[in-house]
Amino acid sequence: MEAEGSEVGGSWCVVGGAGFIGSHLVERLLGEGRAQRVVVLDNLSSGSREQLGASLHDERVSLVVGDCGDPSVTVPALAGIDVVVHLASNPDIARAVTEPEIDFDSGTRLSNTVVEASRRNGVGTVVYASGSGVYGDLGDFEIPEDHGPLRPVSTYGASKLAGEALVCSYAHMFGLRGRAFRFANVVGPRQTHGVGYDFLAKLGRSPGLLEILGDGRQSKCYIAVEDVLDAILGVLDANDHRPYEVYNVSTDDALSVDDIGRAACRALGLDPAAVTFAHTGGRVGWRGDVPVVRLDTSRIRGTGWQPKRTSAQAMDWALASMGGAQTG
Repeated sequence: MEAEGSEVGGSWCVVGGAGFIGSHLVERLLGEGRAQRVVVLDNLSSGSREQLGASLHDERVSLVVGDCGDPSVTVPALAGIDVVVHLASNPDIARAVTEPEIDFDSGTRLSNTVVEASRRNGVGTVVYASGSGVYGDLGDFEIPEDHGPLRPVSTYGASKLAGEALVCSYAHMFGLRGRAFRFANVVGPRQTHGVGYDFLAKLGRSPGLLEILGDGRQSKCYIAVEDVLDAILGVLDANDHRPYEVYNVSTDDALSVDDIGRAACRALGLDPAAVTFAHTGGRVGWRGDVPVVRLDTSRIRGTGWQPKRTSAQAMDWALASMGGAQTG
């Protein structure tokens, strides 16, 4: 199947489609009439039927529950598919500190299965969700996509880099159109992990005390899930038949961890000045954490894309959407 433009009306498979970003993408594909058929492939380890909500009852949607890294599950699930969006991975980056192989099992191995299943089924386009972790620890340097060598400092970043390499190589060898997106920290409704999510849970248990991993000065960009989907779909809409390209997707502003702590307090109606911030100390929150991240977004902005929310606006929006669920 040759990739043509946005492939509106085609068949899509969203791997990890019952998760945070995936459920929003499925909703968007249906709402905009982009897909005649959407296969959601998910093992439901972090995603859920509840995340999919009304989308699950749409006649265009079918849910395949199984191990995305198992070819006996993935190959038949991708039959007749035009576009694969691969969003599945380990959502808890710090978990690798105690389970070092999790990012290989839930990342690299899984990605290999997805791209090979795509090849076997003649899929036209494979979209891969990567992240800023591929770059490693480069401080406040605004990193362009062509920066190298890439030296990730976490197994999560290493698995994302391996996934990019697989998509790129399959695109050049087997005729797929591959597109990788290196996201900043994605936030929004239906999050199940992340610093804002964690802070709401901690404050719900202890409104007067907030434990913060590290020194609180870690500074990163945060992007609304809606802006991420705009970037992905905008790139796919372009009549671009190059085998492979990669895009940074981020806002231009950043928030410190302490900034997010104060925002979480406000989202719960607490006075940040009345809450004790208890820092564990050190420049990183855990082994493999990158304390400062800045991405050069010139390439994606060259497509006409612009984020609708700043980091601060995206975080406030996400916290407002999660507040009731975390404290109820």
